[in-house]
Amino acid sequence: MSTLAVHDHGLVHHEEGHEHHHKATFLNTYVFSQDHKMIAKQFLITGITMAFIGMLLSLLFRIQLAYPDKSFPLLETLLGRFAPGGRLSPDFYMSLVTIHGTIMVFFVLTAGLSGTFANLLIPLQIGARDMASPFVNMLSYWFFLIASIIMISAFFVEKGPASGGWTIYPPLSALPTAMPGSAEGMTLWLISMVCFIGSSLMGGINYVSTVLNMRTKGMDLWKMPLTVWALFLTAVLGVLAFPVLVAGVVLLIFDRSFGTSFYLSDIVLNGKVMPFEGGSPILFQHLFWFLGHPEVYIIIMPAMGISSEVMSVNSRKPIFGYHAMVYSLIGITVLSFIVWGHHMFVTGMNPFLGGVFMITTLIIAVPSAVKTFNWLATLWRGNIRFTPAMLFAIGMVSFFISGGLTGIFLGNAALDINLHDTYFVVAHFHLVMGSAAIFGMLAGVYHWFPKMFRRMMDERLGYLHFWVTFVGAYLVFFPMHFMGLEGVPRRYYAITEFHQWDHWLNVNTFITWSAIMAGVAQLAFIFNFIHSIFWGKKTVQNPWNANTLEWTAPIEHVHGNWIGEIPTVYRWPYDYSKPGHEEDFIPQDVPFSQTMSSNLPHDFEDNPEGLEEFNKWTSTQKANEEVK
Repeated sequence: MSTLAVHDHGLVHHEEGHEHHHKATFLNTYVFSQDHKMIAKQFLITGITMAFIGMLLSLLFRIQLAYPDKSFPLLETLLGRFAPGGRLSPDFYMSLVTIHGTIMVFFVLTAGLSGTFANLLIPLQIGARDMASPFVNMLSYWFFLIASIIMISAFFVEKGPASGGWTIYPPLSALPTAMPGSAEGMTLWLISMVCFIGSSLMGGINYVSTVLNMRTKGMDLWKMPLTVWALFLTAVLGVLAFPVLVAGVVLLIFDRSFGTSFYLSDIVLNGKVMPFEGGSPILFQHLFWFLGHPEVYIIIMPAMGISSEVMSVNSRKPIFGYHAMVYSLIGITVLSFIVWGHHMFVTGMNPFLGGVFMITTLIIAVPSAVKTFNWLATLWRGNIRFTPAMLFAIGMVSFFISGGLTGIFLGNAALDINLHDTYFVVAHFHLVMGSAAIFGMLAGVYHWFPKMFRRMMDERLGYLHFWVTFVGAYLVFFPMHFMGLEGVPRRYYAITEFHQWDHWLNVNTFITWSAIMAGVAQLAFIFNFIHSIFWGKKTVQNPWNANTLEWTAPIEHVHGNWIGEIPTVYRWPYDYSKPGHEEDFIPQDVPFSQTMSSNLPHDFEDNPEGLEEFNKWTSTQKANEEVK
């Protein structure tokens, strides 16, 4: 009854407010829109823009790694003082690594992924008119955009953007005079991240409130698609974890600007003893990684939910083990808060405490393995349609498996101490987190593009984009495992300074050209995306024959999603290829009374009246067969 009451209230509120809705203008339709669908597009386009910038930064420092002793005059022309003589300066190299990591982890894989698909799918898939607070939802995007602009503006300050890695460990981040990237660029990094976290918290609270309070009639928790479950639990993670980073950043600002010593002690800078006592940089690591490891799952869980939906739709099969998938997401959400210490095995941690973190790290592999098994079982003997979205979803599973297996090595304290801060770590998290999440995001873009823009993307360009990106990603990151096993450290400006690693220079060159190849492939996606928005083939209402509620909404977007009454939900979202039904899909808003020949007794677990009606129908059918 409470769900029904909320639904009715939202409907009445919408219809009463419709008469007083502001007159549509360009500003309130496309810029300061409070419609969740437009906000989803804003997050997506901003996220793609930031991804393109992050990719360009990575190609710049990959050129330095491939050709550490060569000069490229074009670099000096483009970058000026940051590339004197045509070579990146060591300080600017560190800035590129830092801003690349920050952009990809936070601005693309957190805001770009969750911001896009939580805004688009949560109201549409649970049957809500909009988010619980459309105004706060709009603010969450604008805080994200402001954070993005501030982060990029650091390239235009005198000493350049922040350095020291995307984890901004003290003392490099706490002493403005430590290196050029510790000055104004680091200040802008901190301001940008505070704005970003504000955006994430506003969005997360909105997503949680919407899922709990605004589901349509019949939409109980066990009828929600796995995308909604993943986005809901991701929002819970963000709301609980991001404030800890805010606390860490505030203390860092105090150390930088007000002479406190939360993270600093016994510092000697340029031969001068600094007046800092009593602090510890390990405190910052605890605060950072208490967010940092849940952040890994904030990134990957939406990709898991998206891939689950895409694979079920395009396998024409029910998702295997729906309840196990939900419980595994819940398990990941809980366990992710008690594994952060595995990032800190080399800090001198007590071996007993390291053992505890090692055990919890290995335990969290169990729900991930459950999900992987269920994805493979969903694909098994399915009537698979290899759309671009399906290929990217399968690619996501491939990267999750290959990258996840190396996580078992790094979760073991004895091995991690040897592999920490080597290219093995780079390979691991770029496969399991970076590539897998990017592929999940791209699967969602190809799958829900018709719902967002009312047109279809070109499939041929989609296939080209997938295969070149898939092969390119493996060529880039897989060789790094072997570099890491020999101890080649990450973030080094030029490994040729250490002659024992000279033979890896050819591998670095190969990796760089593979990265350039994969980067060029993204141009096919950008062209396909922009061209399809304006000139793509117009879509039908339900192009994929999917069951979830968003495909029951009109093709033409309306503020409120549905004209008239919101559909009522009767069944779970994965009734595909059900025996006895003429078509291989049954949408969630189709009552069981209309599908008697395909109904099963367990369909009526919470519906005794429906079960009684089904039993009567079954008895009648048997009687008719006996007469025949």
